[in-house]
Amino acid sequence: MKVVYNEDAAVWGNITWGHAVSKDLIHWLHLPFAMVRDQWYDINGVWTGSATILPDGRIIMLYTGDTNDFVQVQCLSYPANQSDPLLIDWVKDPSNPVLTPPPGIGAKDFRDPTTAWLSPGGDRWRITIGSKVNTTGISLVYETEDFVKYELLDGYLHEVAGTGMWECIDFYPVSVTDENGLDTSVNGPGVKHVMKVSLDDDKNDYYAIGTYDPIGNKWTPDNPVLDVGIGLRYDYGKYYASKTFYDQNTHRRILWGWIRETDAEELDILKGWSCVQSIPRTVVFDKKTGSNILQWPVEEVEKLRSHTSVDFNDVKLGPGSIIPIKVDSPSQLDIIASFEVDEDATFETSANETESSYDCPTSGGAANRGKLGPFGIIVLADDGLSESTPIYFYIAKGANGTTETHFCADELRSSKAADVDKLVYGSTVPVLHGEKLSIRSLVDHSIVESFAQGGRTVIASRIYPTAANGSSGRVFLFNNATGVSVTASIKIWKMDSADIRPFPFDQKQL
Repeated sequence: MKVVYNEDAAVWGNITWGHAVSKDLIHWLHLPFAMVRDQWYDINGVWTGSATILPDGRIIMLYTGDTNDFVQVQCLSYPANQSDPLLIDWVKDPSNPVLTPPPGIGAKDFRDPTTAWLSPGGDRWRITIGSKVNTTGISLVYETEDFVKYELLDGYLHEVAGTGMWECIDFYPVSVTDENGLDTSVNGPGVKHVMKVSLDDDKNDYYAIGTYDPIGNKWTPDNPVLDVGIGLRYDYGKYYASKTFYDQNTHRRILWGWIRETDAEELDILKGWSCVQSIPRTVVFDKKTGSNILQWPVEEVEKLRSHTSVDFNDVKLGPGSIIPIKVDSPSQLDIIASFEVDEDATFETSANETESSYDCPTSGGAANRGKLGPFGIIVLADDGLSESTPIYFYIAKGANGTTETHFCADELRSSKAADVDKLVYGSTVPVLHGEKLSIRSLVDHSIVESFAQGGRTVIASRIYPTAANGSSGRVFLFNNATGVSVTASIKIWKMDSADIRPFPFDQKQL
């Protein structure tokens, strides 16, 4: 079911812009290249850009070009034929480049314009572009009437010391009262703004929730401890350079991300392609916690589910137990699992059993046992578990008696191949009183996208099983805790593959 792009043809590629169209975000038509590097201002790369739909229906695209002397500039383009439903042909504006690095900004530190939003007066548009000053990541804001001439506003929309270059900035509103997504220009009561940056230094996507003051051109995080680049991440796995858009037809904000390879580059060359797009996710504010967003696979992915599911309810998992779940086609699955832990057990840990320093990446994975974890599911495993990818919870108890729940993905035994990165990913996940622990995992051959607690914490795993692929793969429920039993329920659907057709095609099929 994966959507595959050649890295050099993706939105984030170094050469050109790939081009595809879908009516449901799942089944795709692969179109000709939208833009190629053929002008002095983008001869070294057509890089990340964002589209804006204007009130009269016109579509404009701003993108970063890399010039013949390696200066990053912003360029304007638009469809050659606005009435073409596929927008196959694009025109580069003769005024390009429309923006060059301002004084004090490095020639290679000025990239990735956002979707535009309306200024307070409603007569001008604003965009933000990422950069840095020394090691401080910054967000520049420009204002324009026509997308050709721009004014750089005073100050920065936001800045965080020590975070380095900010690229692929995204800036958008979320409702704190409704489930719908919001148009990028919305602001006012009942609205928070998310700022997300991709940190060039560590190749992870960070976000924070805060308040936007358009008059002062400032965004302020709700919690400075969880500021941009030092706090929450969209995804704790192999996920980067993401971008949202607002779907005005379904009133959703939808997130795309780039899942990179973790094997050797020469193998990518042999395959003929590199990297994939994630399953698109909806983004909403988490009204229950008030401190994070929720990401969830778009509902259209459920069209790929089989008509019947495999269901097991109230499965008792004692300490150290593992139970196989028989499913067909285990390499393409949609899995929903929930777990209940004896509440009293979380209060029985003695003082010398505290684990306040537990951290998924340094934990040693699912093989390391504690009184209250790990427990969860194992996917893409073979019969003897010589290959396996556990997705699990670990409840760690602090010295003051409080507990902290961690959500992890263990790739240490995910493949027998020697030239593959094998890490443990994850972070904490908020769990409110009375909530069951829940996991949803989309398994697709070499990709596992896992969502904990309705999408409060998400992990994308890029793995390359050799023995646990195709019909040889297995799924397990497990509890490797030493001192607690867990009650689990699981529901599994076999998934069909997404349909990706080449161009040309019969437009009647649209």
